[in-house]
Amino acid sequence: MLDLFRSVKGLVKVSRTKIDNEVFRLHYTFTVLCLVTFCIVVTTKQYVGDPIQCAHSREFASEIMNTYCWIHTTYTIPSAYQKKVGTDIPHPGIDSTPDESKFRYHKYYQWVCFMLFFQATLFYIPRWLWRMWEGGKIQALMMDLDIGLLGEAEKKAKKKLLVDYLMCSWKTHDWYAGRYLICEILCFINVVGQMFLLNKFFDGEFWEYGLEVIHFASMDPEERMDPMIRIFPRVTKCRFMKYGPSGNIEKYDALCVMPLNIINEKIYIFLWFWFVVLAILSGFVLIFHMVLFACPPVRVYVLSMRFRFAHMENLHMLVRKGSFGDWFLIYMLGQNVDSMIFKEIVVEVAHKVTSEPKESL
Repeated sequence: MLDLFRSVKGLVKVSRTKIDNEVFRLHYTFTVLCLVTFCIVVTTKQYVGDPIQCAHSREFASEIMNTYCWIHTTYTIPSAYQKKVGTDIPHPGIDSTPDESKFRYHKYYQWVCFMLFFQATLFYIPRWLWRMWEGGKIQALMMDLDIGLLGEAEKKAKKKLLVDYLMCSWKTHDWYAGRYLICEILCFINVVGQMFLLNKFFDGEFWEYGLEVIHFASMDPEERMDPMIRIFPRVTKCRFMKYGPSGNIEKYDALCVMPLNIINEKIYIFLWFWFVVLAILSGFVLIFHMVLFACPPVRVYVLSMRFRFAHMENLHMLVRKGSFGDWFLIYMLGQNVDSMIFKEIVVEVAHKVTSEPKESL
C-alpha cells in the first residue's frame, strides 16, 4: 500500500514557485491525489479481491454468473430494509417478491473507477488553465531573489531589473489578476458541481449521505438502518434467464456478495465530508477576494500582516497609486522573493510611483 501511495504522489508535484494560494493548491494536490489513489484501489484485486461473487445453481460455472451479474447489474428491494434481518429476511434489502416494479437496480459500481478518474481530471483543469495563463511570469520575475545569500552587486542588479519592470508595467496587471480569480471561481463551481454530479450518479442518495451517516451513529442500535448499506449494498440479488429443455424461459436467482462496496462506502463518505469542507473554504476565499477588490485599505492590512512591514506608508502608497492587479502581482512576488529583498523592492517601488511624473508611469 505504501508503494502505491509513493507512485501516485509523483503525479502531483508542487513547484518551488508559488503562483496560487493554499486553498487553490488543495484542489489540485491533495484532492487529485486522493481521487487517483481511490481509482487505483477499486481496480486492484490485491486490496479488495473480486468485485462480485454470486451463490447460484450448480448448473452454471461461477465465472459465467459472476460476469453476467456484474455486467447486467444487480438489485435490492428497498421495502426489505425495514424488515428484521434473521427473522423476516436473510440480508438487508434481500426479499422474495415477484413484483419487479419494487426492484432497485444497482449499476453504479461498474463506473466508479471511471467516475473517480473523471473527477480528478476536473479538479486539475483550473490548475492547468492558470499555469497556461500565468505563463511562468512569477518565476521569470524572481530571478533567484528567493535566495537571500546573493552577492551585493548581483542582488542590486536584479532588484533594479524587477523594479524597472514593475514601473514600466504599472497598472497593466488587472487581466493577470482577473484570470486567477476566474480559476478560483472554477474551483468553487467544480467542487459544488461535483456534489450534484455524484447525487445524480447515486440516484439522489449522495446529497444527504454524510448527514445520514452522522444521524445513524446517534440512533438506537436496535432501530437504526445503516445508510451506507442502503446506498452501497453488500449483498444483492441477480436474475439470470435461459431457455429450458422444452423451450420455456427458466429464471434463476443468484445471491451476490459485493466486497467492493465495503471500499466504495468508505471512499464516498470521505469525499462527502471533504467536498463540503473544500467548498466552504473556497467560498470564503472568493468572498475574501471580493472584499480585497472592493476595499483598498484591506489590501494594505493583508500585505502588512502577511509580510510584516514596519512602514505602513509605503504600502498605503502602493495601494493608492496602483490597481488591484498591481497589488496582486506584488503579493505573489512576496510569496516567492526573500522577505528582506522584498521589503526593499516595495520601498523602491513606493518611492518611484510617488516621485516620478504620472506620464512616465
